[in-house]
Amino acid sequence: MSNRIRGQEVELVLIVDGTPQRNITSIRSMDLTWQLTKSSEGYLGETTERKDTIYKGVSGNIEMHMDNPGILAFLQKVIERARNRTAGTKINIKATLQFPDGSRPRIIISDAEFGDIPIGFAGRSDFGTAKLDFEAAEAQIIN
Repeated sequence: MSNRIRGQEVELVLIVDGTPQRNITSIRSMDLTWQLTKSSEGYLGETTERKDTIYKGVSGNIEMHMDNPGILAFLQKVIERARNRTAGTKINIKATLQFPDGSRPRIIISDAEFGDIPIGFAGRSDFGTAKLDFEAAEAQIIN
């Protein structure tokens, strides 16, 4: 049996000031990128360049269906924080991955900052979507 996982084995929770936003459950997709920059430098007398890597944080995006007003309330908190109206608001993102062997590692993205938040309604029979573009300094993996 394969130990690979599908999206159905991933639970994603948005957390505002320590409170999980349990009413946001219709998350369609999430991408996470650890941002690394490679550098290379050549020196006299050496035949191969020396390599280095610089860690620049994490970035990603989340797409969700608009299935309840709780999503709009969450978006309002993001906007109010960006306007500095709610000083100290901290938004974390937690992904729990359930592997077939029973292991449940978690990825915790602390103090995420958000970019543009498009909301779309593609057509009469399509569900409305909201997309979150985020960046953070750290994403901790807990096994």
